[in-house]
Amino acid sequence: MGARPLLNRRLAGMGTTIFAEMSALATATGSINLGQGFPDTDGPHEIAQAAANAVLTGRGNQYPPGPGIPELRTAVAEHQQRFYGLTYDPDTEVLVTAGATEAIAAALLALLEPGDEVIAFEPFYDSYAACIAMAGATRVPLTLRQPAFRPDLDELRALITPRTRLLLLNTPHNPTGTVLTPEELRTIAELAVEHDLLVITDEVYEHLVFTGAHHPIAALPGMRERTVSISSAGKTFSFTGWKVGWVTASAPLVAAVRTAKQYLTYVSAGPFQYAVAEALRLPDEYFTGFRADLTRKRDLLAAGLAEAGFRVHEPQGTYFITTDITPLGEKDGIEFCRTLPERCGVVAIPNVVFYDNADAGRSLVRFTFCKQEVMLNEAIDRLSRLRKR
Repeated sequence: MGARPLLNRRLAGMGTTIFAEMSALATATGSINLGQGFPDTDGPHEIAQAAANAVLTGRGNQYPPGPGIPELRTAVAEHQQRFYGLTYDPDTEVLVTAGATEAIAAALLALLEPGDEVIAFEPFYDSYAACIAMAGATRVPLTLRQPAFRPDLDELRALITPRTRLLLLNTPHNPTGTVLTPEELRTIAELAVEHDLLVITDEVYEHLVFTGAHHPIAALPGMRERTVSISSAGKTFSFTGWKVGWVTASAPLVAAVRTAKQYLTYVSAGPFQYAVAEALRLPDEYFTGFRADLTRKRDLLAAGLAEAGFRVHEPQGTYFITTDITPLGEKDGIEFCRTLPERCGVVAIPNVVFYDNADAGRSLVRFTFCKQEVMLNEAIDRLSRLRKR
């Protein structure tokens, strides 16, 4: 087969994800997995029952409509109106996807061409880099630096060039927990309008904000027609394996994203779509209770990590805590995370894998707190061994 690599050069260096590696370590060592962001309990029983009922009554067992079942598209539109006052036509401005990850991939593949530049806040979720590369575009990182992890908006302005096609946002932000403020969003929107940029905004943690509130950039002047908003059911309803996500945007943008999406999965999760339609209509008490539960778990793990000797950056949103291992006498997050299962029986994720600018993230490590409190307490007890060394 000659000297040409088998893997497309655009994906060079993007082998097995860090999540797969660390989850395999957790299994091999019997460690508590605080690395990958999935809950260890299921979401509401009535929503699981709705999925089971859909399967048993033959709803969604065959190919669902390409854009998603009408019931879910309508529920997504109602959700956007209910929480943010945003109006979308469920027939032309909502698209159901195989999780937010497919929505991101389809949006980037649809909207980018080789030579385009994408400005993204780093550290960024690993699929962003892969999808930008597959589209033949170039990622341009704007680094969120500790301790505050706020975007430098003057730097953002300076990064925009004639080749800049779009801004890729994530708020609440994984892994730092930063939630963009109305003032920050307003400035970003003004830059997008001024330079005629598209915006893709990943909002999967929209219902997990502990400090402040989530504000969709699509609601700002001049942004609806240039913004692709993405969210999913996995994080909000604790059914990450169902992989049900969605896009809301103007009809021309949805049509573009749908064109790419139809050649990825085409359709997915038929019965689960019916269940998620019901989940989106749960009463306000569900969403406030969900947030209160995660706030309690955040505070529990943050205190335990601080007691163990980590420098803790308290998140404003998401269900991740970023820590600095420097106070423990450590410098290399990857090496620290690879040895942590044997040392303490706990798995975490090194933040450096989310950076192009490795120096900015080398000593940072991410833990998730979307686990049962008994597991968090056990993990805290195990991590206390670090303090005793």
